[in-house]
Amino acid sequence: MRRIAPFGLRTRLIAAFLLVAAISAVSTAALTYQKARNAILAQSQDMAVSTLRDQLDSKNLRIPMDQETLQALVSEFAKRGKPHPWAVFGEYADLRASSNINPPTSSVVTDELRRQVVSANPHGAFQRVEDASGAPYLTVAMPAVFTHQGKREPTGLVVYAVMPLTTERETVDAMVDAAKQGAVPGLAIAVVPALLAARGVLRPVRHMRRAAERLGRGRLDTRIEVRGSDELAGLARTFNETARALEQSVSELQDAEVRARRFASDVSHELRTPLAGMLAVTEVLDEDAERLDPDTAKALRLISAETGKLAVLVEDLMEISRFDARAAELNLDDVDIAVAVTKTLERRHWDDGRVTAELPSGVRARLDPRRFDVVLANLVGNALQHGGAPVTVTVAALPGPDGERLLIEVADSGPGIAPEVLPHIFDRFFKADAARTRSAGSGLGLAITLENARLHGGTLYAANGPGGGAVLTLDMPLEADA
Repeated sequence: MRRIAPFGLRTRLIAAFLLVAAISAVSTAALTYQKARNAILAQSQDMAVSTLRDQLDSKNLRIPMDQETLQALVSEFAKRGKPHPWAVFGEYADLRASSNINPPTSSVVTDELRRQVVSANPHGAFQRVEDASGAPYLTVAMPAVFTHQGKREPTGLVVYAVMPLTTERETVDAMVDAAKQGAVPGLAIAVVPALLAARGVLRPVRHMRRAAERLGRGRLDTRIEVRGSDELAGLARTFNETARALEQSVSELQDAEVRARRFASDVSHELRTPLAGMLAVTEVLDEDAERLDPDTAKALRLISAETGKLAVLVEDLMEISRFDARAAELNLDDVDIAVAVTKTLERRHWDDGRVTAELPSGVRARLDPRRFDVVLANLVGNALQHGGAPVTVTVAALPGPDGERLLIEVADSGPGIAPEVLPHIFDRFFKADAARTRSAGSGLGLAITLENARLHGGTLYAANGPGGGAVLTLDMPLEADA
C-alpha cells in the first residue's frame, strides 16, 4: 500500500477493495479445494479398503497355501475392484503372486506399508504414492487373520490392491482450473462495486474540499449539505459548525476593526483643529521665551515640543487610517530618482556630510513623488536617529521577473538591529526599547513607509549588514500601477 500511496484516494480505495476481494476469493477457493479433494480421496480409499476387506473376509482360506492357490486368489480379487479396476498382489511367506502375471510385486508397494500392515495394523492399512512417472496410486494392504481366543491373529497372508487415482486427480485438477478461470472474471466484476464504493466515499470528500477552498478564499458563509448519519456526515456537520463559528468570530473582529479605524480617524480629525491652534500659540510663545524666566521658558519649550509630537502623531494616525480604509491613492509622475533623492536630503538639511548617496544617472521611475519623499525621509531619519552617521543611500535599477525593479538601500553605522526585534521592525507602534515611552517617534514611521511601498507594488526588507549596522531595503517596480 505504501507503493501506491502517491496515487489518488480513488486508486487506493479500488486497490484495497480488489485486494480484499482477491484474498477472499483465494481463501474460499483454497478451503473449498482442500475440503473437496479430501472428500474425493476419502470416498475412493474408503470404498477400496472396504471392498478388499469384505472380499478377504468372505473367502474360506486354507493355510498353509501353495503358489497355485495364491495365484487363483489374487486373480479372483482383481476382478472385483471398486471404485476402479485394480491390480492385486499376494504375499505369503516366500510366495509372491500378481494379477498382472508379471512382475509378481509392484514398485508402489513400499516397505513402509509392509512393515505397517504386518507388525502394527492387522486390520489393514493404505497409502497414497506416486510411481516413477508421477502417476498417483492408492495401495491398500489387507492381512488375512483368524480369531484365536477372542483375538485376531495374522495368518501370514497379505493381499495388496493397487488402484490408480488418475480420475480423482483429473477431478481435482478440473476444480483448480475452474477456480482459476473464475478468479479473473470475479475480480473484474469486483471493480464495479469498488468504483461505486469509491464514488460514494469520494463525493462528500470532493464537496468538502471545494467547501474548504471557498472558505479559504474568504467565503465564510460556505456550508456542506449533510446526508445520512455516518462518519462523513459527522465530519460535514463538524465542518459546518466550525465554519459558522469562524464566520461569527471574523464578523465580530471585522466590526471591532471598523469601529477602531473609525475611532482613530474621528479622533485624529477632532484633534487636528485644536492642535493647529495650539501650534500657532506655541510658535508665538517660543519667540518670547528668551524674555521669560528660565523655569517658565523651559516649561514653554517642553509644551511646544510635546505639542509638535502630538501633531506628528495625529498626522500619522490619519495617514494610517487612510491606508486601512483603502482610501490612499497614487498620483504618479515620471521622476528622476537621483534628483528626487537629492531634493529629499536637501529639504531636511541632511546634505551636511551625515548622509552620502550613491546615485547612478539616468534612472527614471514612474511613482508618486510625495509618497516617495515620505518613504525615503522615514528610512534616512530612522537610520540617523536609531543607527548612527554616516548613513549611505544606494540606488540601483535591476532586472526582475516582472520587469525592472528599483532598489534603494539605506545603511547606517550603528550597532544593528537585535535578532528578536528584526521581525517586528515594521509593526505599528513598535519600539525596540519598551521603556522609551517618551521617545521622539510615534512608532508609526516605518509602518507608514511599508504601506507606501506596498501601494507602489513594492515592499521593505530589514537586515543587518555584514560589517555591522542596519540595512533597510526598498524594493519596488520602476513602473508603479495606479
